[in-house]
Amino acid sequence: MTKTNTIIKFGEDADGYAVPVLNEREIRASAGIMFLGLFIALSQVIFKNDFFLVKYVVVVFFTDFLIRIFISPRFSPTLIIGRLIVSKQVPEYVSASPKKFAWKIGLGLSSLMFLLLVILNSYSMITVTTCYLCLTFLFFEAAFGICLGCVFYGLFFKEKPIHCSGESCQVNEKHSIQKTSSVQILVVFGLIAFITVTIYLFNDYFLAPPKSLKEIINSTSMAKTSHE
Repeated sequence: MTKTNTIIKFGEDADGYAVPVLNEREIRASAGIMFLGLFIALSQVIFKNDFFLVKYVVVVFFTDFLIRIFISPRFSPTLIIGRLIVSKQVPEYVSASPKKFAWKIGLGLSSLMFLLLVILNSYSMITVTTCYLCLTFLFFEAAFGICLGCVFYGLFFKEKPIHCSGESCQVNEKHSIQKTSSVQILVVFGLIAFITVTIYLFNDYFLAPPKSLKEIINSTSMAKTSHE
């Protein structure tokens, strides 16, 4: 009998599943961690023109995806942290193959950022677009449990993915709690209208920089004293 290499392996075996699987809950936790790191780093770039932090984040991303693809997701640092965070939650098993395809896209994007930002120490619209594309992928995974890379899996492979997050691969009728009424749609449009009106009425007021609360209290006290 051939001994299976338990170190270099993509996905894990689980009872009742014929294909290697991963835990979607720890994947979402990992995506949330990566999204937060990249978001903070890009904020430094946007508001302070400081590329120091984003270079470190890109190095971590690149290394993490290398480990996931070429060694095993079990040894990915962010997935390990995600596993620790959600260890008390019931696992949600998903097929490993679509995730591997999605993470190859992540490796491609992080490789491009690594080359442009770290190796060449440059910035351009290519770098900006790549960073925001990564943010989008991570946000959809972390916030909605939607793996955008997995969506493209079916375009390149004939076999249909199984065991998707939330069983989204299966064509099922929506439960009553999942259905959206026309009134609920109107509420969403009402929110958009409310935001639009608020911008029109209060834009100039909101543009004014905030003052120190202590300064406001002191000025109010002085005004009362002068009136007395």
